Amino acid sequence: QVQLVESGGGVVQAGDSLRLSCAASTDTFRTDRMGWFRQAPGKEREFVATINRNGDNKYATRSVKDRFTISRDNAKNVVYLQMDSLKPEDTAVYYCAAGSGTLLYEIRAAYPYWGQGTQVTVSS
Repeated sequence: QVQLVESGGGVVQAGDSLRLSCAASTDTFRTDRMGWFRQAPGKEREFVATINRNGDNKYATRSVKDRFTISRDNAKNVVYLQMDSLKPEDTAVYYCAAGSGTLLYEIRAAYPYWGQGTQVTVSS
């Protein structure tokens, strides 16, 4: 089993930055693939970004790829999501997710392990 705990959410104004962190309870093949998803009120949970174990392969969804950066520190078992130039439409609960394997995926089914989420609210 893998336990994931997100932190770093909060209430900010449009244009501000936030850095989310996700601490994993273990560093095994189960955390080869790490991802961030988000869910706004009344909407489906959507993919935000993903990264492989080495950190040399990663990508983010089009709506955030020029503003958000995913990274990881394997020595600390932590994955980060640096969010810059935040917009009100970024308001959501952000979830960290983990899965095994070397390929990167956007689908939720590729991530068996999930955190409880952290709220990000961006005011205009």
